[in-house]
Amino acid sequence: MSNLPTSGSTSSLTQLELLATFTTIARALIGKDEQSTLTSIVRHGLGMVGGAHAAGVTVVAGGRLTTRAPTAELVNRVDAIQYELGSGPCIDALVSQAAYRTGDLLLDQRWPVFGRRAAEQEGVLSMLSFRLFLEVGDTVAALNFYSRRRDAFDYSAELLGGLYATHAAIALRTARLAAKVSHLEHALSTNRDIGAAVGVLMAVHKITREQAFDLLRIASQHGHRKLYEVALDVIETGALAYPDNVVRSH
Repeated sequence: MSNLPTSGSTSSLTQLELLATFTTIARALIGKDEQSTLTSIVRHGLGMVGGAHAAGVTVVAGGRLTTRAPTAELVNRVDAIQYELGSGPCIDALVSQAAYRTGDLLLDQRWPVFGRRAAEQEGVLSMLSFRLFLEVGDTVAALNFYSRRRDAFDYSAELLGGLYATHAAIALRTARLAAKVSHLEHALSTNRDIGAAVGVLMAVHKITREQAFDLLRIASQHGHRKLYEVALDVIETGALAYPDNVVRSH
């Protein structure tokens, strides 16, 4: 974080300093798992967007809204109000795919009920929300910043926040794709191991493919082990750790 600007300093950055800052951020965000990426996104975002007291990411998956990597508990509480009402800067950013900036939530007529509750219950007077374009499955996300000050976010904060949100979306999309590739690779490897174990059992016991797979499945169920774990044992030992009468019954 030492190479990032401190809160409130982004408006005075030169073009070269801004380029260097985003280069540092891009390197800091890429190469992590999803949760670590989300945590990095909100932490670096607080350094980038001046005036923010807290930040978090709202993720919509399967029709359910959840708050991820909040930097303070007030993020969860304010988001809970938005989710309950179906109204607020974050909700609109998710739906309309645009950025939303508030000056004073007590006076903002776009979200009168949410604004009053956020201000009176949590002391949050300003918010800045950006849609994160992930393009991975049906998941939708938004990056949100919260402040206890009125007019905490100016045009410069909105501009820099929008640029940052683009980097954040790329990093999060990369993390999600990497996880998907890892799962697929694991599934392929698992299927190969199961297929090899089926072949071993067919050769040893002179049974059909279906019967060999049934043996693996039964051993998995009775041993309370995953199917691919039983398959690995068969590949390594050439035998199935299960009573002989099961094999004979086939």
